[in-house]
Amino acid sequence: MTTARRDAVRQVLVGCDGFRSAQDIYADLRADGSKIGLTTVYRALQALSDSGEVDVLRTDDGEAVYRACRTEQHHHHLVCRGCGRTVEVEGPAVERWAEAIGAEHGFADITHTVEVFGTCAECAAGTR
Repeated sequence: MTTARRDAVRQVLVGCDGFRSAQDIYADLRADGSKIGLTTVYRALQALSDSGEVDVLRTDDGEAVYRACRTEQHHHHLVCRGCGRTVEVEGPAVERWAEAIGAEHGFADITHTVEVFGTCAECAAGTR
């Protein structure tokens, strides 16, 4: 895949506040006149994810959604089920637990992904 197409996908994500599906990104690019295919969007998202440039989140229904990564540090996400608002959070206890549980079972090179879902204060209060 050309870097130009990966850059186009990256730019869509940089211009968004929240997480977007591959289909949403594809639709945005096509609406802007791009001839990019959906498979190319998926490949670009995978490459951007592998390089740490985008965050990938699995929604409650299992769909992968993407957002330009806001930090270079390893982090987790707190996600509102109502509005989709996402907060990046650190989890030192999770980091220690993942390493310990891996070591306990003889695993090395431990990685993990954690998303915590709930309802933000605005959605809970009915103001959003």
